[in-house]
Amino acid sequence: MSDIIQLLPDSVANQIAAGEVIQRPASVIKELVENAVDADAKTIHVLVVDAGRTSIQVIDDGKGMSETDARLAFERHATSKIRQAEDLFALHTMGFRGEALASIAAVAQVELQTRTASDEVGTMVSVSGSKVVGQEPVSCPVGSNFKVENLFFNVPARRKFLKTNATELNNILTAFERIVLVYPEICFTLHSNGVELMNLKAGSLRQRITDVFGRQYGQDLIPVEVSTAMCRIVGFVAKPESARKKGGCDHLFVNGRYMKHPYFHKAVVTAYDRLIQEGMQVPYFLYFDVNPADIDVNIHPTKTEIKFENEQAIWQILTAAVRDAIGKFCEVPTIDFDTVGRPEIPVYDPEQPVAPPQPHYNPDYNPFDDKRKVTSDKWKESSDKWKEGVDPEWQRLYDSISSGPAQKPLDSDPADLFESPEAPVTSAPSLIAEKSPVHYQFKGKYVMSAVKSGLMIIDQHRADIRILYEKYMEQQHAMASGTQKMLFPETIQFSASDAVIFDAILPMLSGLGFDLSDLGGNTYAINGIPTGIEGIDPVMLLRRMVSDALEKGRSVTDEMNSTVALSLARSAAIPYGQILSNDEMENLVNELFACTNVNYTPDGKAILCILPQADIEHLLG
Repeated sequence: MSDIIQLLPDSVANQIAAGEVIQRPASVIKELVENAVDADAKTIHVLVVDAGRTSIQVIDDGKGMSETDARLAFERHATSKIRQAEDLFALHTMGFRGEALASIAAVAQVELQTRTASDEVGTMVSVSGSKVVGQEPVSCPVGSNFKVENLFFNVPARRKFLKTNATELNNILTAFERIVLVYPEICFTLHSNGVELMNLKAGSLRQRITDVFGRQYGQDLIPVEVSTAMCRIVGFVAKPESARKKGGCDHLFVNGRYMKHPYFHKAVVTAYDRLIQEGMQVPYFLYFDVNPADIDVNIHPTKTEIKFENEQAIWQILTAAVRDAIGKFCEVPTIDFDTVGRPEIPVYDPEQPVAPPQPHYNPDYNPFDDKRKVTSDKWKESSDKWKEGVDPEWQRLYDSISSGPAQKPLDSDPADLFESPEAPVTSAPSLIAEKSPVHYQFKGKYVMSAVKSGLMIIDQHRADIRILYEKYMEQQHAMASGTQKMLFPETIQFSASDAVIFDAILPMLSGLGFDLSDLGGNTYAINGIPTGIEGIDPVMLLRRMVSDALEKGRSVTDEMNSTVALSLARSAAIPYGQILSNDEMENLVNELFACTNVNYTPDGKAILCILPQADIEHLLG
C-alpha cells in the first residue's frame, strides 16, 4: 500500500487558517486596526467600499515597518509581539499569533505602503493569494497603509455566503466600535463609499461613548469603579429606566481587549434584579484590569473568549460594584409634589411640650337603640338641611320600582331570569353561535365569549397585535396610510450601526405613515406619526423597531416589512390591564375573526383557546 499522507502546500494551509481568522470583511478591519493600535498610532483612518467586498483600507501614523519587516510580516507565525511560550501569559498587545496578515493575504489582494521615522523612503509590498507580486521603494508618510481588495476572490464559496452590504457594514461598525471604545485617546475615522460615518476625536471615555452611541447614552451612564488585589473594574452602567427590550449594548473588556463572557454578563444582570422587567437589557461598558498571568486569551482565533483563573471571586466583585453604583444613583433626593392624601407628619420641636392625644367619643351613642339617636349638633344640623331639601323626584324612582313587574318565582326556569334582545347573526366563521351581545373581561387581560362548543377565551393584547399587523401590512403594500403631524417635532439620534439599519427600513416607515427628515449626523426629526398610535412615545417606538430589524437581520423586502409591521403592532396594541367596554370587546372579536389567521400572532403565540362545554360540566358535575 502506497503512502497517502502528504504535506499541504502553503497556499492551501493559509486558506485553511484564513477560514478561522478571516470570516468576513469585519474580521479584516479588526485585525488591521488592532495592528495599528499596537504600533502606537495616534490617528487611524478606515475606508471601505461596498461594505468591504471591493476594498478595505486602513491608514495609521504608527511606527511603520522596515523593508525586511514589511516582507516578513505576511509570513505565517511571523510576529513582533512574543518570543517564547511564556510570553503568552504576559501579553500587553492586541495581536500575538502572527496569523492575521498571512490569512488576509491568502484570500485577498493586499498592497502595503509603510515607512519608519528613521527611513527616508518607504516600502511597497504587493501580495495576491499568498504570493508576493512585487516589492519596491515608494514615497509615503511615516506609518502603514494597508489596502485589501477583492476579498475572497480565490474562495468563491466564501464570497457567495457573504450577507448583504447593509448587514456586512453593520458587522464592520460593530467590530470598529469594540476597538474605539477601548482607546478614547486615539482619533478614529470611518468612511463607507466616500461617506463619513464616524469621526471620533481624542477625549475621555464618557465622551467617546457619547460620540459613538449618541447623547442619550451619555445622560444615562452611572460610573463604576472598584479596585481590589485581584482586579480593577472601571466603566459605566446605565440607569434602570434606560433598559430596552432588545439591542442592549453590553460591552466587557479585559486588559484593553473585547470579550464575550456570559458569566460576567449574568453578574451585571443580577445587580439589576427587581429594578428592570424580566427580559429587558441594560447597556453597560465595563473594563477589567487583571494580571495577564491570571487569564488565558489563546483559546479562540477571534480572541473574544477568555478564561479567568478566579471567575467566581471576580463575579462577586463585579456584582457588588454594580449594585453599589446603582445604589448611589437611587439615593439622589428628588422633589415630590404628589402629597395629596398623605398624612401630615409634624416637625419635632424640643421646646414644645408633648401632650398625649385625647380621645373623643359620643357618650349618648347606643348601638342597640333602633332609633339611633344622635345628640351631636353637627349631625342634627346636616340632617335637618337634608330633610328640607328633599327632591320629590327621588320618590318617583322608588314608586317605579315598586310598581314594576312582579318578581318571578324561584321555581321557574333559570334561563328566563336573563332577558336579552336577540343578537343578529353575523357572517363571521361558524365558530360563534347566536352570540350574546355581552362579553366578559377577566382581569383586564382576557375577553370571554360563548361559542357552540363551550367558552372561548381571547387574549386581548395578542388579538389586537394580529389585527393591527394585518392592517399595517396592507398599508405598506398600498402605500396609503395616514400621517398625524406632530405639534412639536421630536429628534432621535442613532449610533452608526443602528443608522445603517434605520436607513434600510426608512422607506417602509414612510409607507406606514412616519414623516421623518434627515438632520445629518445620524439624527432624524420626527415630524409625523401614523394615525392611530397617538399617545405612544415615537422615539422609543423607532428604537424598538430598529432593534427588531437588527435582531432579524433579514434582507428580503417582504420579510423586513413584516418585521417593521409587527414592531409597530406590538407598540400600538391594547395593553394588558386596559378595561374595555362591551362595544369595544364586540369590535375586537369581530375584527379578529375577519383576519386571515385568528389562532396565532405573527410571531407564533396563541391568541385564543376554547374551554369545551363537556369539561365545564365535568368540573361542575
